Amino acid sequence: MTTQIVFIALQANEEMRPVIDAIEADNPHATVNRYPAMVKIDAPALEINRASVEERMGRAWDVQELQLGLISLAGNIDETEDQFVLAWH
Repeated sequence: MTTQIVFIALQANEEMRPVIDAIEADNPHATVNRYPAMVKIDAPALEINRASVEERMGRAWDVQELQLGLISLAGNIDETEDQFVLAWH
């Protein structure tokens, strides 16, 4: 049985850089593919943690701000005010 992979594709811009850095740090199992206009991250599951993003941004960050740089994703979403989890359930 093969593991289903989730992915998130984000705009490659200054606003999303701390988010991408936080995803990489919190998901060492993920594969990060960088393209000129976007970054696509693949993994069996992904976690985006508010605290990790805030640490890199140096300011408060609302998890819903992720929508501003989101291009596409695949997987089931579980979102709270502290975390955005992408996985196949």
